[in-house]
Amino acid sequence: MSEAKLFALRTTANREDQVFDFLSSSAAKKEGIFSIIRPHGLRGYIFVESESAALIEEASKGIPYARGILPQPVPYTEIESMVEQVKVTVNIQKDDIVEIISGPFKREMAKVTRIDQTKEEVVVELLEAAVPIPITVKLDSVKVVRRDTDEKKE
Repeated sequence: MSEAKLFALRTTANREDQVFDFLSSSAAKKEGIFSIIRPHGLRGYIFVESESAALIEEASKGIPYARGILPQPVPYTEIESMVEQVKVTVNIQKDDIVEIISGPFKREMAKVTRIDQTKEEVVVELLEAAVPIPITVKLDSVKVVRRDTDEKKE
């Protein structure tokens, strides 16, 4: 087995998340791709750790918004400042009442129905909606207002 190298995959600007998701599912079926890095704040690129550029080329074939691989591996020191290893601890639980603090439903109150730690997303149902519709938002887009276990009612 050869040594893993870091390659830059060019993407259409602002489409990095879609390429990341497509490539993640494609890479899961292949051996030789070890990790995919999507640095926040860097537009037009994601980084893929692999044995060779050919493996990434094969995995990214047919993926919308993927624009090709830079020919030379990228030294880790080049992206080290963009990659921060953080263990995210989330203090949100199912049935919590949260306020949505960003996005189109800003300032709306909602009840948490599901939490996806791996995608850092939470599924909520708006409290004031006539019909409960599940909405998926990023974990950092909500703040807990009331715990289901709290005795006090608002």
